[in-house]
Amino acid sequence: MLTEGAKMPELDVVDDEGRKFNTRELLGKPLVLWFYPKDDTPG
Repeated sequence: MLTEGAKMPELDVVDDEGRKFNTRELLGKPLVLWFYPKDDTPG
């Protein structure tokens, strides 16, 4: 688990259109990470 203020590790991800990229490509740009909880769970 990351602590507050820690640097985010590089991640290989797929966008909503199926394109693969590495978060390194986003350096210097705004980035919002959204973590969706599992359906039908509290919170």
